[in-house]
Amino acid sequence: MNYINEALKKFESLIDSELKRIEKMKSQDDFIDYKKLDKVIIGILPGDGVGPIIMKQALRVLNHLLQKEIAEKKIEIRIIDGLTIENRSAKMQTVPDDVLEAIKKCNVILKGPTVTPKATDPWPNLPSANATLRRELDLFANLRPVKIPEKNIDWAFFRENIEGAYILGSKGIQVNEDLAIDFVVETKQGSDRIARAAFEYAKNNGKKNITVVTKANIVKLTDGNFIKAVRKVGQEYPDIDIQERYVDATAAKLNNPEFNKGLEVFVLPNLYGDIITDIAAEIQGGLGTAGSANIGKRYAVFEAIHGTAPDLINNGRGDYANPCSLLRAVAMLLSHIGYNDKSFQLDKALEICTITERKVVVTTKKTDASAAEFTDYLLETLKRIGTVN
Repeated sequence: MNYINEALKKFESLIDSELKRIEKMKSQDDFIDYKKLDKVIIGILPGDGVGPIIMKQALRVLNHLLQKEIAEKKIEIRIIDGLTIENRSAKMQTVPDDVLEAIKKCNVILKGPTVTPKATDPWPNLPSANATLRRELDLFANLRPVKIPEKNIDWAFFRENIEGAYILGSKGIQVNEDLAIDFVVETKQGSDRIARAAFEYAKNNGKKNITVVTKANIVKLTDGNFIKAVRKVGQEYPDIDIQERYVDATAAKLNNPEFNKGLEVFVLPNLYGDIITDIAAEIQGGLGTAGSANIGKRYAVFEAIHGTAPDLINNGRGDYANPCSLLRAVAMLLSHIGYNDKSFQLDKALEICTITERKVVVTTKKTDASAAEFTDYLLETLKRIGTVN
């Protein structure tokens, strides 16, 4: 049976590539210390669809909060063009080589949403730019915070970003016309480092518990090893309690006060993290309200968690896209590079503008505020409550 031999050869090649990746992980340096840098370079990738529209507003806020540091050349904001679906398609590269080179010359990236073509789109079937950047920059930790003060919810989700069901998502094996096989990948090194990122966050932010979410009762090996890694790392953090939840129960009951009472930090494999964080964002108010950080030891990318909103663009309502997801990503970026006070200031202003006052409301309808009008309100609020300098 030649098709079995061909499948085994492909599987052998996949195993070999993963073993080589593990060796690279073993040799990695520690996280970069931004305080030791003379200058932090923030790269800007506007993206597709509503991306350039909401990025324009995010840049207004970023320039306002960092005006002193930019003037003193402690911060450089660098626009990187070329991560558009048009340019990617023309070059037949998910992330064009020149764009990736420019990205690697920056310390952190603020990124707008990018198109991932599907079969019915007019574009070549290129893989996800997000997934490619995560692999190329080794952004292994996806951090998504969700805050709903009126429900006493203050969650931080640490989704493993590289491995799981996604790492070989385009490399499954079609054995014959009847049989197709995809893979879930778990490594000791990958699980250890996402667990450590979650525990360090919990320790540094006064959190008392971490919930590991899997389906280890069914997916016994990879999910089971993930739990073992979290528990082993957790031995170094005796003041932090570890809980286990199944992904199906978590998805069904995340908004249940009895189920979520007291939960603070979550750590999840890739696929489960993708699903649960979207559910959590909907509980908060929708994908447009949540930001996201993709963090590695050398680079970090901060972005909105929603897509390019083609319906808004096609219906002439792109200017009315909600910029809050990207603005929350700005707050996360500021915190990551050491400007915690400015990050807190922006979070506070967003809370005032979207929860407590809500004098200007974005609904994506032309009868309500545009992205620019909301940002005007946000900047006025920042000035009113006092921008940290």
